[in-house]
Amino acid sequence: MHTFPANQWKMEIIPQIRMATRQALQTHFQFDPNPEDILVNQTKPEFEGDYTVVLFSFVKLLKASPETLGNRLGQALLESHPGLFSAYNVIKGFLNLTVSDSQWLEFVRREHDNFDFGRRERTGRKVMVEYSSPNTNKPLHLGHLRNNFIGWSIAEIYRANGYDIVKTCIANDRGIHICKSMIAWQLFANGATPESTCIKGDHLVGDYYVLFGQELKREVAGLVAGGMNEEQAEKEAPIMQAAQQMLVDWEAGKPDVIALWKMMNGWVYAGFDETYRRIGSDFDKIYYESDTYLLGKDLVEQGLRKGVFEQEADGSVWIDLTADGLDRKIVRRRDGTAVYMTQDIGLAVRKYEEYHSDLSIYVVGDEQNYHFKVLRLICQKLGIPAADGIYHLSYGMVELPTGRMKTREGTVVDADDLLDEMVVEAARKTKEQGKTEGFSGEELEDLYDIIGLGGLKFFLLRVDPKKRMVFNPEESIDLHGYTATFIQYAYARIRSILRKETVPGEFTPTPLLPLERALTIILERFPAVLEQACIEMSPSVVAGYAFEVAKTFNSFYAEHSIASAETPEKKALRLALSQLTATVIRNSMNILGIRVPERM
Repeated sequence: MHTFPANQWKMEIIPQIRMATRQALQTHFQFDPNPEDILVNQTKPEFEGDYTVVLFSFVKLLKASPETLGNRLGQALLESHPGLFSAYNVIKGFLNLTVSDSQWLEFVRREHDNFDFGRRERTGRKVMVEYSSPNTNKPLHLGHLRNNFIGWSIAEIYRANGYDIVKTCIANDRGIHICKSMIAWQLFANGATPESTCIKGDHLVGDYYVLFGQELKREVAGLVAGGMNEEQAEKEAPIMQAAQQMLVDWEAGKPDVIALWKMMNGWVYAGFDETYRRIGSDFDKIYYESDTYLLGKDLVEQGLRKGVFEQEADGSVWIDLTADGLDRKIVRRRDGTAVYMTQDIGLAVRKYEEYHSDLSIYVVGDEQNYHFKVLRLICQKLGIPAADGIYHLSYGMVELPTGRMKTREGTVVDADDLLDEMVVEAARKTKEQGKTEGFSGEELEDLYDIIGLGGLKFFLLRVDPKKRMVFNPEESIDLHGYTATFIQYAYARIRSILRKETVPGEFTPTPLLPLERALTIILERFPAVLEQACIEMSPSVVAGYAFEVAKTFNSFYAEHSIASAETPEKKALRLALSQLTATVIRNSMNILGIRVPERM
């Protein structure tokens, strides 16, 4: 999916190894493989070398044993590229190559003051990422946080890889769930507003959604006690009847209902905006279901004319996807009203017409896997230009140590409450460490926010999006764990060093010691890591890498003095390495939406 101009690759190690290997195979074996088919991995720690060329795929083609092929290829690479390689060894079907110090030192010299290191030149291609997509009848919760963090970070990963980005959101602002909050507010609020109650708008509306559920439960119990079965009682309960009528009135455009709907949705949007600002989520375009739910109706008519859809005797319209391994799917009800699928087909067309994106990523939970398979198939069968670019980034549910969250009866983990708790936890742990000296009150508040929110984001992003996960707030802020705090502290330590020392513009080459070399090698991988994260659509790739960089720097710093280095050349090299490490940590954490503090 991802291609980059050759000149962007020319200074990176792995592409150089691939091209050098290809040239050696052409010269010595009269064999011309595609460079991308030459598998190059990091050499395993138990073997000598930096990178390993995997030979197994070429052994049969070249009719040579792995040992013979490896030695001939290794010798050829040393002879043809003495500036790139300094040694090799062969272990079975693996050619382990040691990259020369001069290559690594040239990399540090060139990039140590490049504060945009890792970012690609623009490709001219456009990617749309849709995320968040909340209902306007309740506040954001923990699941929304994972969605927002994944969506925002995926957009930034693509941006770092040279793509133009459009961030979008669809607000689910209509339907029976919205009417439930509205009816409960009419019945029980006595005119309460966010201002009169000092309650955040999305929380206030959510309280009435919970109240609706409680009242419905009470009314159903009464009807069941009178002899009605539970399913019928839920339909016949007065409060449910009122909500259903309100939905009819809304669709008919009844002025007082529309006015109430606009007022309560306005409260919710103001609340959402406050939470979005706090977590750093932003959107280039917000679509509203109230504007889009009728989209797609014309496309259903087109599909009928093309024979893509079929109409039943009752007037409903369906598509038969059994030949594609799925089933039959309704696209228009018998009364002529649209279903969600109809809306999503129309919205896909509108998005493409407005932005002409090459790729449209939907960040939506894995419970919607089937829906998005059907959406893409229908769009393809209709011949919609946007169809092939539709991609569902499916992510797993977030659970707590106590078990799965429940959305009914107000038992979800509220996003705002969780954010507050994380900041409190950050303050507690910082004070326990005794690291508050020299900070003003305002600086400490900002530091607690950086640590608390960073801990939450990192914990939710360090797991592959496809996997379900358990969120444990107590584990997310740990100075010695797999956490943002560990990485943030490494960054703050480097910044403290660099405040006291001047990083040289140039430095004299000096032989690399093992930990200097290890740090250089992992830093050089940053652009390739960003590309891998883009291909896999996984911020966890960046999170894991940032942690490894911080861990490698800590080992390097524990072993080698910077201020009192053995020679001026070593001091200059280590300062340059420290500055490049700070850049890589800052840029990788920024791509995750996590701030790094200058002091901790």
